[in-house]
Amino acid sequence: MYVHFLSFSIVLSSIRPSALLITFLSPVRAQKFLGLVSGNPDYSPLPAFLVPDVPARTYLYSDDGRLYAYALPAVVRIFQAEGAQLLQELPIPNVVELHFSPRGTYLSTWERPVKLEDGAQHKNLRVFSVSTGAELISFSQKSQEGWNFQFTISESHAIRLVSSEVQVYRPAEWSHGIVDKLRVEGATSVALSPGLNPSVAVFVAEKKGAPASIKMYGLLTFTSPPTCQKTFYKADRSLIKWNTLGTQVLLLTQTDVDNSNKSYYGETGLYLLSAAGNFDCRVTLDKEGPIHDFAWSPNSKEFGVVYGYMPAKTVLFDHRVKPLHDFGASPHNFISFNPQARLVALAGFGNLAGKIDIFDRRSLSKVCTIDAPNTSHCEWSPDGRFLLTATLSPRLRVDNGIKIWHCTGPLMHVQLTDELYQASWRPTPVDSTPQFGQALPPAPTPNESVGAYEASNKKPVTAKPAGAYRPPGARGLATPSIYKREDEGGIPHVSTNGSNSGTSTPTRGGYTHRSGVPPGAPGYGQAANGQGRKSVPGAPSSGGANPDQGDKKNRKKKGGKKENGGDNAEGNSGTPTNSNERRGNSKKVNGEIMTSDEPDPATAPAQENGLDATAKKIRNLTKKLKAIEELKEKAKRGERLEATQVRKMEGEGEIRKELASLGVNV
Repeated sequence: MYVHFLSFSIVLSSIRPSALLITFLSPVRAQKFLGLVSGNPDYSPLPAFLVPDVPARTYLYSDDGRLYAYALPAVVRIFQAEGAQLLQELPIPNVVELHFSPRGTYLSTWERPVKLEDGAQHKNLRVFSVSTGAELISFSQKSQEGWNFQFTISESHAIRLVSSEVQVYRPAEWSHGIVDKLRVEGATSVALSPGLNPSVAVFVAEKKGAPASIKMYGLLTFTSPPTCQKTFYKADRSLIKWNTLGTQVLLLTQTDVDNSNKSYYGETGLYLLSAAGNFDCRVTLDKEGPIHDFAWSPNSKEFGVVYGYMPAKTVLFDHRVKPLHDFGASPHNFISFNPQARLVALAGFGNLAGKIDIFDRRSLSKVCTIDAPNTSHCEWSPDGRFLLTATLSPRLRVDNGIKIWHCTGPLMHVQLTDELYQASWRPTPVDSTPQFGQALPPAPTPNESVGAYEASNKKPVTAKPAGAYRPPGARGLATPSIYKREDEGGIPHVSTNGSNSGTSTPTRGGYTHRSGVPPGAPGYGQAANGQGRKSVPGAPSSGGANPDQGDKKNRKKKGGKKENGGDNAEGNSGTPTNSNERRGNSKKVNGEIMTSDEPDPATAPAQENGLDATAKKIRNLTKKLKAIEELKEKAKRGERLEATQVRKMEGEGEIRKELASLGVNV
């Protein structure tokens, strides 16, 4: 994302008196952006903002919203957010990552590691003082993942993971180096909790048959045993999310390969653990499929999970993993609580349609549905009343821009640009934002950009679209449930346990198909016994006119039983199957199934395709007589015949006599 950026500028505007929004835009012209002043829309740009005239790489706000910084190819600039006053210019080239400490005292930068001419290590991770601009400490950090320091909320300590060792520093005394360390063999990731009593969660991935594990330690008590630990399998990597209070952690585990062959993307699992060690469990989910997203509520007492094959389910759990509410099955893969924990946004981005459903947490009712296709980034405003959706490059290189929506659904502002790479709200403490009342606030008047956007995208009135093609035999009929999503009344996804009998096998779309029944016909998707059966596309149906007889060829040789244990000698129509003709006849004698090679007189004459023995003989003799007539024609044309063909012609008289004896005049 940061390497291939072309020329673009940065435009900054206000979104509340204490909320700024910054984006990367095309340098063709400095475009105006949006803002809210005292809660009312105002879209004038910030006049004091310094627009760079060279390509930028990235930007970042501090957690408290006081500062922001952006990186240019040869310099990093730090600004005061109020008034856009320039504070520092750090002459560091090729910076691609920035990170502020919680109070904005320190700025960390990361550059891509390169080989130096003198052979020394490239110190590509650096920490600077925001107030003085001095470089305080530097390290060599090859990996971009997990590169930055993790600070406590008071900035009293900072940690980083280096080769299975958690190193602790005191930011006020960087020159003293490491003040404490914790070695956890095989550690692959670490997460420092927020709150006044910080804990450290260390994850160890599964390796060489040894199970994965997570261990929690008090930051100031590394020498003591872990306060909480749990081991489990099927965990090659993890994602750790602490709640706001820092008392509990959600751990998402994932494998690179799904050994059950149910998914291309590995297996996922979700665990909840308490930092105090008094509670831990796996979050039990009642639908198979991957975990798409999960998020803590800002109140730290509940969390939501989006999981399962599409359409996915979304369930709200409390801090003891007790289900609170099921939002049902919908095409969602994203969940986000607004900062006041009053609203929940459920959306389907990526390869989904971009529908955003907003729910009121108090009543658990749907407030509205927003149509935001091609969304790459979605974020609540600090006051929780607006939702920012952005289409970013290089994820998508068309329709780049942002849209601001009110929480009740109306579109408030549209800002399009040729290339947009990053967009976000300026962080603002929740305590300084107005709280929600009993009812949701009404939407203000939309900006004039909305009217212009809707006018430019207004399509001419045309006839109703014909919709998807339907064959003549299916026109005028209701859509079969096999073609519907589960949330629209379709057949739910059915998994398989790997056996071929007694269970159904899902197809690519998660539904079952029945062999011998055309798509759209009643019963399509179920076998004759009520269970699903997988069919191979293009293969002939197993049952012909009577699909119930299609599986008889798979019966066991002894007893001629069906797969479901039924007998052929009793309970059938009396017509023997091909398998009985090949093996002979079977019948029940004194409660036992007896098989013999001789045909049963009770079933003689043998039948095949509705013909008795006499008719079959007449048919065969007629075929031979026809072949002889063809040989005669060849002989008349002077063609040379083989000796076997001559002998075949000599037997014509006997064939005619035999046909006459059967009552056929030839």
